[in-house]
Amino acid sequence: MADRLDARRLAPQGSDAFAPAWDLAGGLAGDLDGDTLREECGVFGIHGHPDAAAIVALGLHALQHRGQEAAGIVSFDGRVFHSERRLGLVGDSFSDLATIERLKGTAAMGHVRYSTTGETILRNVQPLFAELETGGLAVAHNGNLTNGLLLRRQLVRDGAICQSTSDTEAILHLVARSRHVRIVDRVMDALRQIEGAYALVMMTNKKLIGARDPLGIRPLVLGELDGRYILASETCALDIIGARFVRDIENGEMVVISDEGIRSIRFAPEQQLRPCIFEYIYFARPDSVVNGKNVYAVRKSIGVELAKEAPADADIVVPVPDSGVPAALGYAQETGLPFEMGIIRNHYVGRTFIQPTQSVRELGVRMKHSANRAAIAGKRIVLVDDSLVRGTTSVKIVRMMREAGASEVHFRIASPPITHPDFYGIDTPEKEKLLAATHDLEGMRRYIGADSLAFLSIPGLYRAMGEEGRDAACPQYTDHCFTGDYPTPLTDLAVASPRRMAILAEAD
Repeated sequence: MADRLDARRLAPQGSDAFAPAWDLAGGLAGDLDGDTLREECGVFGIHGHPDAAAIVALGLHALQHRGQEAAGIVSFDGRVFHSERRLGLVGDSFSDLATIERLKGTAAMGHVRYSTTGETILRNVQPLFAELETGGLAVAHNGNLTNGLLLRRQLVRDGAICQSTSDTEAILHLVARSRHVRIVDRVMDALRQIEGAYALVMMTNKKLIGARDPLGIRPLVLGELDGRYILASETCALDIIGARFVRDIENGEMVVISDEGIRSIRFAPEQQLRPCIFEYIYFARPDSVVNGKNVYAVRKSIGVELAKEAPADADIVVPVPDSGVPAALGYAQETGLPFEMGIIRNHYVGRTFIQPTQSVRELGVRMKHSANRAAIAGKRIVLVDDSLVRGTTSVKIVRMMREAGASEVHFRIASPPITHPDFYGIDTPEKEKLLAATHDLEGMRRYIGADSLAFLSIPGLYRAMGEEGRDAACPQYTDHCFTGDYPTPLTDLAVASPRRMAILAEAD
C-alpha cells in the first residue's frame, strides 16, 4: 500500500519491520563474518518526465549493488506526494505496474540502502519526507555524516522529535529550522552545518535539488533524458534508461532543477576534489565512469600494477568473483599467465534459503562460491581478490582451492592493506577487527593459509589511477582506510562510538 503525502499532512507510514542482518542480495553466505566492505546507498532523481517513477525504478535497479537492504521512491503529481518504501531488493517491490501507477507525477526520486547508521527498519528507509513551512520535502542521502550524532543530540535538546535512527533525518531538521525564507537558502544553510561525506538528492513540489560534499568523497552525476535532467550516484544508472551523461556534480556544488531549467550554486569554498578511492577498487559498477575514469579500466590497471609488484611462479590466474575479475584480467595479461574461472559464483542464493546456525555458517561460503575443480586441480594458482578485511572469507576460499586440488595458492590483493576503519559510509569493522591492523604480512599469510600473500602498494594504486604517485601534502583521493589520513573532522568520535550512531533501537 502506497503512502500518500499531501501538501498539508503526512499520512502514517505503517508499522516498522525488521530485516535480517545478512546481505539481502547474497544471502547469509554473502557476508558470513562481516568480511565484506559494503557501501551505504545509492540515489536517483528525475524532474519533469511523464514516466518519472518508472524511470527511477529502473535507475535504482542499476544502483542495486550500492545497497540491498531496502529501497524507496517518492513522487509528486502537482498536488500530492506519493511514497513507496520497502525492505528488500528493488525488484521485490518496484517491478509491478500497480506499484508504479501509485507513484503518480512527473517528478520522482529514489534510494537504495545499506545501513551503516540506524537499524534496517521501515522508518529508516529513504527517501525521508517532512512537511515544512515551505511545503513538502523529500531527501535521500548517500554517505555518512561525521557530526550526525552531535547534530541529533543538539536538535533533540532543542525540542526536535526524531522519527528515524538515520543521520539523514538531521538534514531535514536543519532545513526545517533554518531562518531563511526560500527553500534553496534553507538547504544551503543545512549543508554548511553538516560534516562528512554525502551525495544528496532532495525534492520539493517545484524543484529537484542535488548536492555533493565539499571534497566530493561520494559520487553524484547529472544526466539528461528527453530534455529532462537526472541526478544519480553512478553513470550506469543513466545507461540503463538511455540517458545522456552531462557531467559530474562538482564537490561543494548544489544544483537546482526546475521547470525553468538548471541552476548551479556553490555552497562551500573551492578546494581540490578528493573522491573515495574505494569507488574504483570495489563499490562502483565496472561499467560506470566515476570522475572521468572508467572503473573497469582502472581495475584492470590495478591488476597490471599488482602483477609488476608481486609476480608469482604459477600456472593460472583465478579471480574471486565478481569484484576480483577485472584486476585478475589485468594481472593475467601482464604476466602472460592463463586466466581461468577457477571459482564459480552462485548469484541466486536467497536470504531465506538457509537458517543462520553455526554448522551451516561453516558451509555458507560454498553456497556463494564453488570451486571449478577441472580448472584448478594440480595447478599452482594466483588467486586475485579486491580487498582483505577480516580475512575469514579468504581462509575459506583458500581452503576450498586446496580441497579442489590446487597444488599452490598465491593470494594477491588488488588494494593496499586496510588498516583503519571508515566513517564516510563504508561499513568497515573496528580497527581491532581488521586483519591488516593486527597482523604483519607473514601473520596474515599464515592466518589465511596461502603459500604467499601480497598487496598492491599505495604508490602502485595511485599509478593505476593515472597519477605519478600519492601527493602526501595534498592527496588526490580519500584513502584513509589505507593511510589513516581522514580528510574531514571526525566530530562524533568525541561524542560516542561512531559504529552505533542510533539513539533508538526497537525490539522485535
